[in-house]
Amino acid sequence: MKIYDTLRGEKVDFKPVHEGRVGIYVCGPTTYDYAHVGHARVAIMFDIFRRFLEYTGYDVVYVSNITDIDDKIINKAKERGEEPIKMAHRYAEEYMKDMKSLRVREPNIVPRATRHIDEIIKLVQTLVEKGYAYQSGGDVYFSVSKFKDYGKLSHRSIEEMIAGARVEVSDKKREPLDFALWKAAKPGEPSWPSPWGSGRPGWHIECSAMSMNYLGSTIDIHGGGADLIFPHHENEIAQSEAATGKVFANYWMHVGLVRFEKEKMSKSLGNVFYVRELLKKYRPEVIRIMFINSHYRKPFDFSLKNLEDSKIILEKIWSAYTDFKKGKKCNYCDLCHEYEEKIISALKDDFNTRKAMMHYLQFISEAREKNLGVCAAEFMEKMDNILDILPKEFGKSMENELIDLIVEIRNKLRKERKYDLSDWIRNSLAKMGIKVEDEAQRTKWIRIR
Repeated sequence: MKIYDTLRGEKVDFKPVHEGRVGIYVCGPTTYDYAHVGHARVAIMFDIFRRFLEYTGYDVVYVSNITDIDDKIINKAKERGEEPIKMAHRYAEEYMKDMKSLRVREPNIVPRATRHIDEIIKLVQTLVEKGYAYQSGGDVYFSVSKFKDYGKLSHRSIEEMIAGARVEVSDKKREPLDFALWKAAKPGEPSWPSPWGSGRPGWHIECSAMSMNYLGSTIDIHGGGADLIFPHHENEIAQSEAATGKVFANYWMHVGLVRFEKEKMSKSLGNVFYVRELLKKYRPEVIRIMFINSHYRKPFDFSLKNLEDSKIILEKIWSAYTDFKKGKKCNYCDLCHEYEEKIISALKDDFNTRKAMMHYLQFISEAREKNLGVCAAEFMEKMDNILDILPKEFGKSMENELIDLIVEIRNKLRKERKYDLSDWIRNSLAKMGIKVEDEAQRTKWIRIR
């Protein structure tokens, strides 16, 4: 299996630290608002990657954090007149609900910064003792000039990094690129006691402390959105490797940004799309397919057309699955084995979900041509261990029986040429998320939301 490593700038063979086991740390959200499609893309792509690793036999320990103390949280709480941590935890719970709605499996561990203050302080102390960090006016800063490999992840010059995003300006710092490990307490802000006085963690230190706490000094894969490459992940490397003298992460995976009309999504531009709003109009599987049908490293241009196109693909998949389940009984055939190998091969090549989806849809077309039955449905179910896009439940439930009955009544009305009533039933079912399709020999229905 090959993975594109951001640090090396190329696809490289994947070899975990411990044979048969993979430790993954993905930087999660700073919870001061509801989850948007950018959060959804990162969560969905790493969810599928995790499932794929498990499918191929790895024991995966997946850690993804919640940043629940940060300047953005404090500022938003002030605007709202709320207590910052309480607000952050409320949004964290909403984030977890939205991800669950998108069929994203919960990480094995979801650490929060405020619950790991002891580990954070211990790491900062180590950096101070080793001469990589200094105290200034109650703050503690990491001295970037002391770490000779700074910039190796983002491949930027010092000038470019100084001009980079989220580089804080402060007269307490010795150099512009030095970044806060610990921030002195300010009136009305959450704080904790420390050797340098009351204060709170800087943004970057939490992920190093929590990652090493759960996955060790060197982890297999560290990931997140491409916007975190600099300064967040660059700073994580510096502080972690300075503290341990070891490689922090063997592979760095970054999911491309979600854009709208070629621009980065941002609240200031008013082009943010929230997950909970999209789920009022589209099934979660539509959103999953939309992102699966792209390569994770490339920027993604979000549009309602992409959602509508993905909805059509989902209908095709669910319709085929329904037909295969009701088809003839057959053994797992050569076509199933052939396309399973194609899909796994695509995913082993830097997690190419777009190519994997192309093979998946080609299988459906060929299986229909060959009039396959249950074995094709079994293939789709097997691949769903990775993709998770099929109906959650399939069978003769009471609800399904009632829909069958309604469709049968509609067919009788059509035979009696009572088209106004039959069309009304079809349109009413469509509003409920049930699409009725009339074919030459029969009528079938599928769920579309």
